[in-house]
Amino acid sequence: MPSIAAIALAGGRGLRARPLTLEGSGHIRSKAAVPFLGRPVIEWLVAALRDQGITSFHVAANGRENRYQVKEALGYGERLGVSVRYSRPRTDRFNTGSGQATLSVIEEHGLLGHALVLPTDSLFEFDLAALARDHLASGAVVTVGLAHRTAAEVAGTYGLVLADGTGRIQRFIEKPPVETVAAVAADLDRVPINAGLYLVDCARLRALGATDELAALAGRALDWGGDLLPWLVSRGHRVMCSPLAKVGDLGNPRDYLITMAEALAGGYPSLRLPDGPVIHPSSLARRDEVSGLTLADKLAAGLVHVGPGAWIGRDVEIGPGVVLRDSYVGDEADLHPWCRLERVACLDGAIIGPGARLSDAYVGVMARVDSSLERPAVIDGFTALGHEVRVAEGAGLSGVIAYPGQTVTGAGHSGGRQSPSSGSSTSRPGQSPTSSGSSTRS
Repeated sequence: MPSIAAIALAGGRGLRARPLTLEGSGHIRSKAAVPFLGRPVIEWLVAALRDQGITSFHVAANGRENRYQVKEALGYGERLGVSVRYSRPRTDRFNTGSGQATLSVIEEHGLLGHALVLPTDSLFEFDLAALARDHLASGAVVTVGLAHRTAAEVAGTYGLVLADGTGRIQRFIEKPPVETVAAVAADLDRVPINAGLYLVDCARLRALGATDELAALAGRALDWGGDLLPWLVSRGHRVMCSPLAKVGDLGNPRDYLITMAEALAGGYPSLRLPDGPVIHPSSLARRDEVSGLTLADKLAAGLVHVGPGAWIGRDVEIGPGVVLRDSYVGDEADLHPWCRLERVACLDGAIIGPGARLSDAYVGVMARVDSSLERPAVIDGFTALGHEVRVAEGAGLSGVIAYPGQTVTGAGHSGGRQSPSSGSSTSRPGQSPTSSGSSTRS
């Protein structure tokens, strides 16, 4: 396998992923720095690629948050046993899209070999050596990593890929409507899409980037899926595709939670997660205020049930009657008696009240779910609660997005979204709940 560098694309404002990408009003969290199982996403990606032999990383960053939050997570790579370089801040204004950012880093850092270009809001399972063999054997300038989704998932969201029998790509259709997907896809349950991961020949791509035609296109906009790849194909350059074993999207709350549950169940071997439940010793030794027993005592007595796909951080306090399955619980969180969490990301310092029932939910740092056995809070449907959100006792939320610092009262409905307002009130069934506090919206 030839020496391969990595180009990590860290740009955008994380609009789809909100509130995961909001620290507070006016404070954006880079998608690359979003916490995932206790570590920034970018750290997981670098560690997984390092284990496959990549030790040279080049971050194409755009914007203050993306640039310096990634740098805070990775530094220059010494801690992870790799080297990390960053694009110059002065190039930001010229980076009109992901394709242009890639070309800019290749030129600025003098890359002439092969590079793996990847987004920083997804997880990937693939064999890098096999991908490199296919790429070199085909003589491609770019080999596109393929994922598969259903037609309903692809429509309006992903870039559809059409290739011939040899794997040479003939056409890209960016975010097609469902009618187009149905008309061109051979299997509506396995539609091939562009996963955003590319193995590229830097020298050839660099030479093409210097041509007047591509330089002019880059001056207006140059995104990988919508511009650069279609341009390469239309000009007769060889662009191939290669299926990836698995791709997990982290770019919105629903996909984040699905990917997290799959990772906890062992679905992403490259993360090297330990088998069975992960419980920090400090949490096993911690006593709750109700029973006075340690978590270890309660587990031994069957008073708490922790499934194999569970991760419990440091100094977590867990009361009797708690059920935890396929969920991550961050440091210093409190899970009060008889609450139940299934497929939940519960970040540091969050408080889950007695009897609360949460499934398919994201709970931000120091968020608080008030609940009682008489009036339990019920949260499901891929609800996402931002940092320091407070949910009122007895609330029922499904598919709700609440931004940092808000107070949520009443009953929610699928697709509901919290909006900033003053004061608080209780909504009627079938309405989106109201909230108080400030937030950043788009």
